Amino acid sequence: MHAIEKILAKNSGREQVSTGEIVTAKVDFAEINDLYLQTVYSFYEMGGEKVWDSERAAFVFDHYAPAPDIKSAANHGEMREFAKKNNLRFHFDTNCGVCHQVMPEAGVIYPGMIVVATDSHTTTHGAFGAMGTGCGATDMATILMTGELWFRVPEIIEVRLEGETKPGVYPKDVILSVLGKIKADGAVYKAIDFTGSYVENLGVSGRMVVCNMAVEMGAKTAYMQPNQAVLDYVSKRAVRPFEVQYTDPDFKYEESYVFDVSELEPQLACPHSVDNVAPLSEVIKDRTITLNQGYIGSCTGGREEDIAQAAKILEGKHIPKYARLVVVPASAEVMQSCMEKGYIQSLMAAGATITTPGCGACLGAHEGILAPGENCITTTNRNFPGRMGSTEADIYLASPATVAASILNGCITDPRNYL
Repeated sequence: MHAIEKILAKNSGREQVSTGEIVTAKVDFAEINDLYLQTVYSFYEMGGEKVWDSERAAFVFDHYAPAPDIKSAANHGEMREFAKKNNLRFHFDTNCGVCHQVMPEAGVIYPGMIVVATDSHTTTHGAFGAMGTGCGATDMATILMTGELWFRVPEIIEVRLEGETKPGVYPKDVILSVLGKIKADGAVYKAIDFTGSYVENLGVSGRMVVCNMAVEMGAKTAYMQPNQAVLDYVSKRAVRPFEVQYTDPDFKYEESYVFDVSELEPQLACPHSVDNVAPLSEVIKDRTITLNQGYIGSCTGGREEDIAQAAKILEGKHIPKYARLVVVPASAEVMQSCMEKGYIQSLMAAGATITTPGCGACLGAHEGILAPGENCITTTNRNFPGRMGSTEADIYLASPATVAASILNGCITDPRNYL
């Protein structure tokens, strides 16, 4: 069996599972973000009284943090009352950050577990050798009541990434390139196992970027065999013992895709689809794309490494008059570390607006949303019409280095010119 199948078998109390089977498996951790107050209502409507395990569930207030309007403030209030009533050990309020960042930091994510959250980008946790997937309010209410959920054992495809990237090419470029080839419907309800020498040598942050965007291909979950960087990170933080699940070396994937990243150049996802990807040089070859806003943040691009890249490019410089750069650290821990290392100060001196750790404008709620006719280059993970504000704004997805170089120049620019 593949590691994902071993995790499903272990948590469903079975020796073996196979593709297409429906199993009922124990959930090791459940997370509800502040978009899903309906989870609380559904819990009570279905007869729920107490959360099955106060150690294994948490709310994360990240999409509306701090609350930008009366409705979201009221929703937070109801969720806080539910968390208090159930004496939840973990609670991440508006001072913490994005769910996919704060959960690993808190040690509740570890290899061999099943984590389910009310967020499609829960595939991120495949970076840690976990099975992470999203669900809706009713399914989450079922988990809170019973600690279990049904799963269909997914087909598993391999995305093998070989080689070493050149300077100026980052994990965001790699996953955008993969997306452009496999497309947004290429892995619907399948699991993606990222393998190869590039993955084996990738740090925790880069792994999270790649697994995060697996869902943009339709994937139900993602997986990477933990390397030493992951094991070191988790060992320092994990709140309970864990067991790494290994893939059978003879495992037969439904499909295998092989990519050589060694000749890859910076990539750009153009409006209005995540898989509308091309090499940056091709996009700007015959035209200049002027920018109103650069955005560095989200569960894809707001970690310390991302902010450090931007600070390195922008240190001692200043963005153009009337342009905007919004920087949203993925968590309070990330922000604190970036302040200690001077990255935040360098970015502020360059004209950046620093906002509260959280999702910010990634879903078009607040802290940097776009007006009609504006162009934004961003490290976030989706560029659908209206995703970051107006449906008449254009969104380009890129690496933090590309965002920083581009907003500095006032138009989409190859970051290798600034390294």
